[in-house]
This record gives sequence, C-alpha cells and structure tokens, in this order.
Amino acid sequence: MTSSFTRRSITFKLVAIACAASLGCAAYAQKRYDAGASDTEIKIGNILPYSGPVSAYSTIGKSAAAYIAKVNAEGGVNGRKIQFISVDDAYTPAKTVEQARKLVEQDEVFAIFLPIGTAHNVAIQKYLTAKKVPQLFVGSGATRFGDIKQNPWTLGWQPTNHAETVAYAQHILQTRPNAKVAVLMQNDDFGKDYFQGLTDGFGAKAKSMIVSHQTYETTDPTVDSQIVSMKGAGADTLILLTTPKFSAMSIKKAAEIGWEPVRYVVSSASSVGSVLKPAGLDASKGVISATYLRDPTDPATQATKEYQDYAAFMKQYYPAGDASDTLNVLGYSAAQTLVQTLKQAGDNLTRENVMKQALSLNMTLPMLQPGIDVQTSATDAYPIEKMQLIQFNGTRYEPTGGILGGAAK
Repeated sequence: MTSSFTRRSITFKLVAIACAASLGCAAYAQKRYDAGASDTEIKIGNILPYSGPVSAYSTIGKSAAAYIAKVNAEGGVNGRKIQFISVDDAYTPAKTVEQARKLVEQDEVFAIFLPIGTAHNVAIQKYLTAKKVPQLFVGSGATRFGDIKQNPWTLGWQPTNHAETVAYAQHILQTRPNAKVAVLMQNDDFGKDYFQGLTDGFGAKAKSMIVSHQTYETTDPTVDSQIVSMKGAGADTLILLTTPKFSAMSIKKAAEIGWEPVRYVVSSASSVGSVLKPAGLDASKGVISATYLRDPTDPATQATKEYQDYAAFMKQYYPAGDASDTLNVLGYSAAQTLVQTLKQAGDNLTRENVMKQALSLNMTLPMLQPGIDVQTSATDAYPIEKMQLIQFNGTRYEPTGGILGGAAK
C-alpha cells in the first residue's frame, strides 16, 4: 500500500515538473484576452482622411479592409475574424484625437492600426500610451515613431526619413566619394529629420562633403537665392530635403541658371505629376529618389507572380480600386504585416503580447521591392529600413544603384 502510494506520488510529481517545463500544458495554453479580442473576433481600429484635402489617402484604408476581408473569408486569424473599424478624421489632428477616443472607449478596439499623418499620430500618441493601446504600423516616416524606449506602445512601418537619407549618403559615398554636396532643407522637424539621416550616413566625412547647407521657410515665395548660392559654393551634388512645391521650384531654377548637379529628391516630394512635370520633364531628367514598394505600373513588376497575386486580389476584393495606385499596394502590404503579427500572438491576445510580437517580426512581403524585408526586435522598432534607389529617365523612374539604407542608426 505504501509502495503503491509512493509510486503514484512520484508519477504525479514528474508530470507536474514536465508540465511546468512545457508550454503545451493547459495552464500555459490558456487563452488570454484584452478588450477587443475574444474567441471569435479581434477588433482593429483605423483612422484615415476619407474627406478633406488629402482624401486620396482613403484608398489605403479601403485596400487594407479588402485584404482583411480576404483573410476573414479564408477562415480568419487562428480561427478569429478581424472586425476592421475604419473612421474618418478629415486629416485634422483634433479630429484624429476624437476618433481615437471613440474607437478605444466606445468601440473597444484591441489596437489602432495604420493611422495616417505625422501630426495626427503625434496628437494621439500620448493618449494611446496612457491607455496601453498598441499604435501599430504608423503611416508616417517620422523617426520618432520607432523610438520604442520613449514610446513603448507605438511602432512605425515604412522607412523613416532618416533611413531614406542614409541611403542617399551611402549611394554618394559609393559612387562619388569626393562629391561636393549642397543641401536645401525645410527649416522644421521635417527637414531636420532628413538632415540627421544624411549626416549620420556620411559619418566623419559629413563636414567636409557638405559645402553648402541652405534652409527655407514654408512661407517663402521662392528659393531662387538659395539655389544660386549653392551653385556659387561649387557644389556638384544637390540634395533636396523639401516638400513638393519647393522641390519643383528648385529643379526648375537650377536648370534656368545652367547648374547641372546630381540631384536627389526625397520620396515624399518626387511625384512625376506634382513635382517633375511642373519643374519640366527635361529639366528633371536624371533626378534620383527612393522607394520601398514595387511599382505596379512597371512592366517588369507586372510580369511577376507577386504582382499577379496582388492584381487578382484587387479584382476580387476591391474591384473599385485602382491596382496601379501605389497607395493600394501600401494598404495591402501593411495589412499583411498586421495579420502576421496577430498570427504570431496565437491565443495570447493581450495588448502587451501583440506589441511583443510586432517587435519580433522577420518576414518578406510580396509587393515590397526584392531584397527589402520586414524585421523588428525588442530594440528595433523600424520594420522597413532599406530602400531601392530610382532615377527619372525623362518619362518614368527606373531602379538604379541597388538596395541601400539601414546601416546607420
């Protein structure tokens, strides 16, 4: 009797030890939920300008919603459907705050995903941090949205302004290490963020390579004097850390005074329609910029399986959308990142765990440029850090110089 009891006791203890060492035991596999998550659904909030001056951005939310509809139709994420609640802030920060509060306090969403705009995300960041609600994959290139130490509930997605100009600096060092660089910078946080990346990318050579550093205010009528001054400094390279209007004026003025430097234009101000055409397509030939998404209008992209899958998705789930619009590529790709994060969270759908998973990504996305991936860690909250340089041939941009960026922090 005693011997039998002892054997049962030892067996019980061994099982208990094995259970403690295994995540497969019921005690460790127990489902955990925060507000907005359950056995059947996960509520995700999204804030976009469906009205107002930049309502064109609304298609980002529509393409993301379409991808989520596809995932739901295929069974959801770990058996749960995503309820995607996307609301309009008219691109007004005060309205962004109002909508964030409503999503968190009334709709009880699990997380806020892909809110668009720098000022708009800044406006809601403190509130979401206080509530410990994930602010996932922010639609802004501002470097602050990857500062996980200062903002532990916020995560960027696209390459930062800093990462972009690191790439330009790397390209210059590789191709023309003795270049004489002139920089025109908007005199605000937008310009300073870009400029920091440029100097970090040049490293110890920054002071000797940058021969002219000019600034302008957004209220200035022209930048003619700055362009003339930079030419006079003997610069053979011009880097425009400028918004679209001032990029166009700079390219046009340089051509008018016969100055032909190698020109780099930040991606947010490199549009063919709104920048290069006003500057003059001939004058703009040779302009270098950067991208991280595949160009859906590029015949080489259209020949790939990745594009064909994307086009089929658009046809089935977002037929009113324009498959050639890069904004739809962005919404599709960001939504894939969200879904992977939720998959990794498994049945532990706490906000803390979802942030942990968002900081544990190592994945490729089909419509990112080949060679560019999504990687994060507990100390790296910048998911996409590399970019493909592109050069304008007089009609359209073409890839040039390979994949750069990500080396300097």
